[in-house]
Amino acid sequence: MEDINRIKNTSIWIFILPVVALNLCLFISVNYNLLENTIFEVDPIGKASFTIPYIDGNVSISRTARYYPTYLIFKPLMIFSSFLLIKYWIANYRLVGKVNNENKKNKYFLIFGIGSALFLIIHSIFLGIKFDYDLYKFFRRFIILNFVIFEIAAQAFLVVCIFKIKEKLEEFINKKILILKITALVSLPFLVSSGHTHFKHALEWNYFIGVVSFYLLSFLFWRKQ
Repeated sequence: MEDINRIKNTSIWIFILPVVALNLCLFISVNYNLLENTIFEVDPIGKASFTIPYIDGNVSISRTARYYPTYLIFKPLMIFSSFLLIKYWIANYRLVGKVNNENKKNKYFLIFGIGSALFLIIHSIFLGIKFDYDLYKFFRRFIILNFVIFEIAAQAFLVVCIFKIKEKLEEFINKKILILKITALVSLPFLVSSGHTHFKHALEWNYFIGVVSFYLLSFLFWRKQ
């Protein structure tokens, strides 16, 4: 099916682009000396000592991605990834609609999926813009929180939908990957951001990888047509 190939091709890029963007920003923040005395000299707030934040949590995603020049990398790649997200959810909606023919039930993952992409676009646009107002800080937290909620909801609705019709898609899917996707979604809510600051930062980095890993599993889930 053409929709399956579109889902596979889109999902792998949704995984690759954010991971590359995030870790490239981290590399620049840690190796800021490489850009000293150039037009791309790193903002002092964005500089960090050597760290593996997935383990030690010594730096947050925000610190590495929203200061000059790292936001020049992070913003466009995340906005482009957001448009790929929209394509991904539409392709899934079309595929499930063809198989299931229950559009009212199928629309939930589409609504939440496109909603998460729109929240990510808004977050990316405002990334790096500084306003010292409590309302603006609340607005940023509201946007990123809703992105996470909508994204997880969309993923959950899609997995449940595919699980219900897996017999009809048996020749097109890898059932072992379906179990992995279910396990991953069940595990995500346990990453509660509470406790020490470094602990919260480490959760933030691993949570980000956990969310985008869904799309790597999606790429592996569908058999190439």
